[in-house]
Amino acid sequence: MDATFETSSSAPKARAMPSVGSVRIINHLLILTVVLGVWELASRMGWVDSLILPAPTAIAASFWQIAVVDRLMWWHFGVTLYESLVGFVVGSTIGIALAIAAALWEPFRRYSAPYIVGLQVTPRIALAPIVIAWLGFGTLPNIGIAALLCFFPPFLNTLTGLTAVDRDCLEMFRSLQAKKHQVFTQLMLPSAMPVIMAGLKTGMTMALIGAIVGEFISASEGMGVLMQRFTFALNMSGTFAVLLALTFMGLLLFAIMEWLDNRIVFWRHDARMLEITRRLNAKNKA
Repeated sequence: MDATFETSSSAPKARAMPSVGSVRIINHLLILTVVLGVWELASRMGWVDSLILPAPTAIAASFWQIAVVDRLMWWHFGVTLYESLVGFVVGSTIGIALAIAAALWEPFRRYSAPYIVGLQVTPRIALAPIVIAWLGFGTLPNIGIAALLCFFPPFLNTLTGLTAVDRDCLEMFRSLQAKKHQVFTQLMLPSAMPVIMAGLKTGMTMALIGAIVGEFISASEGMGVLMQRFTFALNMSGTFAVLLALTFMGLLLFAIMEWLDNRIVFWRHDARMLEITRRLNAKNKA
């Protein structure tokens, strides 16, 4: 017994295995390091022209100069972020409102469908000069273009989600003599929320694209204007630095939408569902 106990106690403890998430992060970091290393080597060896693809170190130096030393980027960053968010709010609000009207009112859906489809198949980027002619210069046309590009994903996803309600559940609500607003708020809207949130995520990305397109065509401030200035001066490292900042902005907006999705459509996320369940149980026990 003593020998067995000593052997088992003196044996080295098993090391905790790294989690799947940690291994995945390490793998991504390794891949990123290899890509950046090959990229830097190709630039330093002259295999790639710096006007086509600047070295990562040159891009990092330009980012530091623009963002930290000169502080030139932050005002333009704020302008583009403002245009994207306002355009997203306007476009998604109009899209969701029209989708709800189309889902609840059959004549409106029937008669508006040809016009909606016609606008959908029209290249909306081509409408940007018209929007600028209507709204003038400044941030307003950029917000309009962002709203125009953002409109369709929330509209289509909301209409699809509201009209794809489970028929058995709908019959059960009708058998219980539920009113129309009860059917909408307690059945149609909750079942459509996952699809609506997916449309909003896409709409947020489209709003950012619309704001940048508007700044490319006609603007005096914004990240698109800053990128054009560096490109016309053949300062490609500065151009890529601005592009990197736009990537950060896109990730920030996507993270906001993921946070909202986690809060609103909580029943699709196991961790969030368990948290709410524990909170309700603690509240009931109190």
